[in-house]
Amino acid sequence: MINEILLGLGVGAALGLTGSGGVLAVPALILGLGFSLPEAVPVSLIAIGSASLIGTVEGLRKGLVRYRAALVMAVFGMLLSPLGIYLSQVLPNDLMMILFCGLLFFIVVRMVRQARSDAVSADEMTSPLEHNCMLREDTGRFQWNPRCFSTLSGIGGVAGLFSGMLGVGGGFLIVPGVRHFSNLGMHGIVATSLAVITLISAGTITLTLLHGVTIAERSWYFIAATITGLVVSRFFAPRIPPHALQWGFAALASLVAVSMLAKTLIPMFNAGFNAG
Repeated sequence: MINEILLGLGVGAALGLTGSGGVLAVPALILGLGFSLPEAVPVSLIAIGSASLIGTVEGLRKGLVRYRAALVMAVFGMLLSPLGIYLSQVLPNDLMMILFCGLLFFIVVRMVRQARSDAVSADEMTSPLEHNCMLREDTGRFQWNPRCFSTLSGIGGVAGLFSGMLGVGGGFLIVPGVRHFSNLGMHGIVATSLAVITLISAGTITLTLLHGVTIAERSWYFIAATITGLVVSRFFAPRIPPHALQWGFAALASLVAVSMLAKTLIPMFNAGFNAG
């Protein structure tokens, strides 16, 4: 029970501080608690979705959630999550683990690039793509047009695909994607990301449970701790510079990716060596 609680608190804190820390739930369950990937996916989604719901309510109360953008991303995410669930059932487990590690390394690269870009002036950072979704100065809401709609729907769709396949929530794509293609502030991005994760996770969890997946009793300690970690971390999030959060998360995700890759590849090499 102690391990479930400590790991859940850590995942919840990462999710609350960065909006994409939910990607660490599956590694925590696999490396820390000995779950297999198929066992970890539904638990991860319940933990991430429940914790994100708390953050979403807080974000709505503070006016940080861009709810129309969240709904667009969530709808397309839920449309593609069944494809992710199907892929998770037909692809070999070792291949899924390697894909997950590749995903973590991708997140690390994105986080490092964005953390470094904080030191670059706004004039040097702008490009035509970064104007896809811009906030209106008079309302503070997105100025909707076909380019903005297609950008957000694409981000949501890919996030839903990975949620169904790997149980990762999707914040790792939503946060950097919205940050790159809009001028929404980081705290608004995190709050909006949590809203999307809540909706996508709810839809994906429902589909997963309908496939007959059961949740182990000890998983609920992890889920409850994840919710607690997010609630506590949200009090500290505004006091921590965004680039510091990004560097810290990148370092942690790198360590997790290397550990999971070693856990997957070493037995494969040993089996091949023994067979030879």
